[in-house]
Amino acid sequence: MDNISIARVLEETASLLEIDAADPFRIRSYRRAAEAVEQQTAQLASLADDPKQLLAIAGIGKGMAANIVDILSTGSTPLRDELLKKYRPSMLELLRLPGMGPKTVALIWSALNVCDIDALEEAAKAGHLNKLPRMGEKFTTKLLKGIEDYRKNSSRFRIDQAREHAERISALIREFPGIDEITPAGSLRRGRETVGDLDLLVTGPACEPDVVAAAVEHVASLPLIDKLLARGQNKVSFTLRNNLQVDVRLLPRASYGAALQYFTGSKMHNVALRQRAIKRGMTLNEYALLRVEDNSIVAAATEELIYRALDLDYIPPELRENSGELDAAANHALPELITLTDIRGDLHMHTVETDGAHTIREMAEAALSRGLQYIAITDHSKNLAMTNGMDDRRAIAHIQRIREIDTEMRGSIRVLAGIEVDILAEGELDLSDDTLAQMDIVVASVHSRFDQPVEQMTDRILRAIENPYVRILGHPTGRKVLKRDPYAVHIETILKRASELGVAVEHNASPARADLNDLHLRLAKQHGCRIVVNTDAHSTTELDQIRYGITQLRRAWLTAADILNTQPSAEALLAQLRPR
Repeated sequence: MDNISIARVLEETASLLEIDAADPFRIRSYRRAAEAVEQQTAQLASLADDPKQLLAIAGIGKGMAANIVDILSTGSTPLRDELLKKYRPSMLELLRLPGMGPKTVALIWSALNVCDIDALEEAAKAGHLNKLPRMGEKFTTKLLKGIEDYRKNSSRFRIDQAREHAERISALIREFPGIDEITPAGSLRRGRETVGDLDLLVTGPACEPDVVAAAVEHVASLPLIDKLLARGQNKVSFTLRNNLQVDVRLLPRASYGAALQYFTGSKMHNVALRQRAIKRGMTLNEYALLRVEDNSIVAAATEELIYRALDLDYIPPELRENSGELDAAANHALPELITLTDIRGDLHMHTVETDGAHTIREMAEAALSRGLQYIAITDHSKNLAMTNGMDDRRAIAHIQRIREIDTEMRGSIRVLAGIEVDILAEGELDLSDDTLAQMDIVVASVHSRFDQPVEQMTDRILRAIENPYVRILGHPTGRKVLKRDPYAVHIETILKRASELGVAVEHNASPARADLNDLHLRLAKQHGCRIVVNTDAHSTTELDQIRYGITQLRRAWLTAADILNTQPSAEALLAQLRPR
């Protein structure tokens, strides 16, 4: 089990304890352990043989270390198994619905003996929930919509989760001798925000037709397989415990490029490409680009050769959605897409002052180690009470601490003073203008009242960005991938006004947000908006999530020139932002 799976088991145990009305301290200990495990860069499975290494992790004591060892060996803990017998395994699924925290689940179980989604939906439609405390018609309506969304999204996985599974599976496959290359294909390679299943293409000497059977057997015996679906001459299909389906294809080097092209492009991209091949007297499939008249191979070994043979420039995987890329490739008009190495700074991150895990200095040093030239520390303002947000007094003191760290870094990296200030219900900002005037970077974001009508929400954001100290509009639609829909807002109206005011709009690189999405980003460029890509990191490891932001920018056809934080220095960046 990987760290995310271990953390999920610990978090589930905490939730079951809360349903059971257990000691709050015990509940918190499991939640703290889950957070600690999730933030580890080293896989705990590699540390389990040495308990001292587990105990060295902050938040992990002897008892929790023993729990982690149990999880690694059995997938659960004795306490979790005991609680699941007392209640029901399906209760854990209820916790994934909006408004269904452990106390609410416990109340519904006690009053109605409801413990699964189907029974909960039936009770809600029958009006039984309306009779319970704190559950009126508004709650029921929201819950039914949440059930509908959950069923729609439960078969999909966020890009970061899919990538982690791909890397873990690939590492196990590489243990077999003669494997040279493993490439994820499909929607993961195209960089879509969510993935329905996982395609892995494998090549190397072990994948040649006369010897591939042994490699197939190795893949079919991987220890993480929950259910083996199919095993063919060169393909193995299986599901993981979380029901993610994985298709592994073992291919000879000679046809690897053709397979990679075939299994990466969207359906409509591939249809358009095959039609182009037909017009040129060729046929394209997963094995090769062939000449029709004599069935001879034109290209197969690499994708570049296939596109070149069809009179096209190479089309990056992120663009293969049949949204104009073929015409652009034919006319040598594809943009030079932004890359990770173009990014020079990150303008949205949090520290221990509010809800982050690390100090100002730790975030600065981590950013420096990743090659950044500048960062902005943007902790929360007071309206977001759950994050220990700052009032004016604390915010001003925080500015001073940031300035001190900036001086101590001696020019190795610039540390700008900032804030993520809440946009309140009527469009006011959560801190005084006098305080905001002292900030280098003011990111304004909506964190509450997502249920406002579209006109009210639009006016709220428009009023906020009129404030002369706002330089960036943070995660502008408020969505959370597979968890929360965007709030209702006229996004084009917002983008147009932001462009007029010189307010930059943020693409939040966190794969949990990916907001703005790729279509909105194209619209932002169309309207001349200034765009920044930020991680919204709450720990040093989350700075690495910038990679997911870059992927979405590439899907939006954006270049380094389109993104402000590719500027080479903090001074150059600040000169491009709205003047204070």
